[in-house]
Amino acid sequence: MRRFAVHLAVIAVLWTTPAAANEPAVRQVIGDQIAAFEADDFAAAFEFASPAIRSIFGTPERFGAMVQQGYPMVHRPDTLRFLEARDGTRGIVQRVLITDGAGRVHLLEYEMIDLDGRYLINGVRLLRGAEAGA
Repeated sequence: MRRFAVHLAVIAVLWTTPAAANEPAVRQVIGDQIAAFEADDFAAAFEFASPAIRSIFGTPERFGAMVQQGYPMVHRPDTLRFLEARDGTRGIVQRVLITDGAGRVHLLEYEMIDLDGRYLINGVRLLRGAEAGA
């Protein structure tokens, strides 16, 4: 019986991943950035982007224009639901299900990096077809 309890304890430790432990902080950053987009506060939204993303776009205005054109569901979501998080190659990957104003459902993966104890968004991928599990 004691051996069984030890096995259960080991399984519990292995089952709890760093991604799961950090989900609330990751979800907060994503939610805060989306709230900034909804308010058209591109400067605030830009602050949640990693240095690599900031260097690509240079200004909050260019970053905002990219999101409006390339990710309109993020700019103006109707509903937002967080799905599973997992450890990725460079940080945590958080899946998010977004329904846009027209009722279309979109599955996105946010790549999150930890920079000095603060999570930042290092990229977003819109998943389609087989990537989304369809």
